[in-house]
Amino acid sequence: MSNLFPSFAPETAGEERSASLTLESFPARKAEVGALTVRRILPVRERRMIGPWCFFDRFGPMSFASGKPMDVAPHPHIGLQTVSWLLSGEVMHNDSTGGEGLLHPGELNLMTAGAGIAHAEETPPAQSGKLDGVQLWVALHDAYRHSEPSFTHYSDIPVAELSGGHVTVIMGELANLRSPAKTLSPLVASQVVIYKGAELELPLDPAFEHAFVILDGDASFEKQPLPPDTLHYLGIDRDELSFSSREGARVLLLGGPPFGETLLMWWNFVARTAQEIEDAREDWAQHRRFGDVKAYRGLRLEAPPLRLRLKP
Repeated sequence: MSNLFPSFAPETAGEERSASLTLESFPARKAEVGALTVRRILPVRERRMIGPWCFFDRFGPMSFASGKPMDVAPHPHIGLQTVSWLLSGEVMHNDSTGGEGLLHPGELNLMTAGAGIAHAEETPPAQSGKLDGVQLWVALHDAYRHSEPSFTHYSDIPVAELSGGHVTVIMGELANLRSPAKTLSPLVASQVVIYKGAELELPLDPAFEHAFVILDGDASFEKQPLPPDTLHYLGIDRDELSFSSREGARVLLLGGPPFGETLLMWWNFVARTAQEIEDAREDWAQHRRFGDVKAYRGLRLEAPPLRLRLKP
């Protein structure tokens, strides 16, 4: 997924705060990604990161009889992992390393950009006429952000049945269940399903800051009804949480230790300095570093103008 609303602001992570009673809510805003309207949930001005999680787009649910609602042309990334997860529909991933992954609900596409990669995402010709899902970005710590790019499709994501619902551990570990997905820092991403009329309790790592988004249905957090398409931030120092639902719900839970490094985000780049971003943009413009997505039929995305003043 490409960020078509680039900003240039430092992400200052690692502000630990006492959070035993914290619940901060931030509504999503709409954005256009190609022909697709998404709700941008992270970053928001007041909450730039959740652990290493620095970007969160929600798309769908939608139904269609023809066309290609997901058509994000080739674009570059550095310094991050992309995490693609579907609730319904299909998305085809292709990248400049030759990586290919046809994504279905319950599966994971995980791309590590490292020093540089280009990819495209589109609705495949054979599809169900539905589309509903999320894409997230994980900011890579300095030790890994210059690594070789890679892509892995995971078709077997573990599910744990709990009293009142079940959890799918997309990345990291939760409820004594670990995802097979390769992580480069401590984190968790889990889809939580609460059954109709039920209550579900989850253990949390108190060293992590956590946040959640109600994907569909109705959910209450510790008996408090909360709206969907909203980032609900819990902070650190929680060792458990509880959800309940009248009619049933799906919730996406994210977490990780406060990031501890200051980074810069602009367009599709996660970096540390303005010079790194300027170099990455110039490399993309000059067809260097990132390679071509040969499987995509069409033009690639061009980088937006870079309006910033580099410090000497």
